[in-house]
Amino acid sequence: MSSLQLPRIIYGTAWKKERTKALVISAVLQGFRAIDTACQPKHYREDLVGAGLQELYEKHGIQREDIWLQTKFTSLAGQDAAKPLPYNPSSPVSAQVASSLETSLANLQTTYLDSYILHSPLPTLDATLEAWRTLAKFQDEGKAKLIGVSNTYDVRVLEALDEVRKVQVVQNRWYQGNHWDKDVVAYCRLNGIMYQSFWTLSGSPELLSHPSLLAISDTNGITPEQTLYRLAQLAGITPLSGTTNPEHMKQDLEVKNVELKGNGIEKELESVKAFIAPQ
Repeated sequence: MSSLQLPRIIYGTAWKKERTKALVISAVLQGFRAIDTACQPKHYREDLVGAGLQELYEKHGIQREDIWLQTKFTSLAGQDAAKPLPYNPSSPVSAQVASSLETSLANLQTTYLDSYILHSPLPTLDATLEAWRTLAKFQDEGKAKLIGVSNTYDVRVLEALDEVRKVQVVQNRWYQGNHWDKDVVAYCRLNGIMYQSFWTLSGSPELLSHPSLLAISDTNGITPEQTLYRLAQLAGITPLSGTTNPEHMKQDLEVKNVELKGNGIEKELESVKAFIAPQ
């Protein structure tokens, strides 16, 4: 899968701990072809993602080129100092990013990443720009096909990064609690940036129980969760799914083929859109 064939849904591996390997194998066998992780032992087991992928390559006929693989550089503020760090925290930022990338490539048993992103902006804009220049260098070297950022909710940061190298991926919380990240979503649409969402389901209980969304779900014979994922996709957003349930994995993958239709559906869709983006 090339970087031009962007996934419509991504399997997220945060918080999976020792179950990571088995869940990655299950997700790929169910049909997921995009995996998200991070070089951050606090919340991820990047090494077990790599172990799972290696088993898929060796035993199930999956090839590295079949998988869209994304990981992250996590600065010291996002790490657990009690766990092994993927870099020397006293090193310059550029050296920290380089060390983290090499750790990720070793963990994931690959020579390149389809997407490499900053887990969050660093404490200062200068430090963020230093890290970003390093990602741009990796992209020029072919070690990362796409580069981007996560947990970045200030458009001004994206604009500053764009002056160095165009931001190609943003991964943010897209949920009720931050009003669906309207400014950043709009910026991504305007500039052709892949916008990935997390907390899409767990952060939006009112939307999942909204009468109009439930009506759309019922009319189309799909779950409310599938309906929300499909609405996100139709809005140009790529959701992350972190489910551990094989049946839910199947359901999440099925949404890309759903054509929302039915009597009165336009009214219901407008009602949902109004809930998400009130005037």
